[in-house]
Amino acid sequence: MGEKKPLAADMNRYYDQFMDLLKEAGKAEPGYAKALMEFVKQAEKPGALSTKIKELISIALGITAHCPYCIAFHTKNAIKEGATRQEILESALVAGLMGGGPAVAYMRYVIDACDQFDAE
Repeated sequence: MGEKKPLAADMNRYYDQFMDLLKEAGKAEPGYAKALMEFVKQAEKPGALSTKIKELISIALGITAHCPYCIAFHTKNAIKEGATRQEILESALVAGLMGGGPAVAYMRYVIDACDQFDAE
């Protein structure tokens, strides 16, 4: 018998659920989702740090916050900004350093997101 590969988290589902949540929040309060996404845009726009670096930081923070939705959202965005799998995984390693064992466990979500969002 060969070793079984661990079940992957469906990071596309987490991403889609987060985007659906924003739509539902927007129905309840029309300006809410728009304001949140504008906040994200302003916080992650290029400045002294590139948007890619800010997305990598957001991945690490998502890990330490134990938020698979954040991990999915920011990993997908980091890849869009040109982040490589290695860069994403190194940001996850730093999160593990700062967040301890529970953060290391959440690196599983990052690996699954890299696989499912085709990080190179």
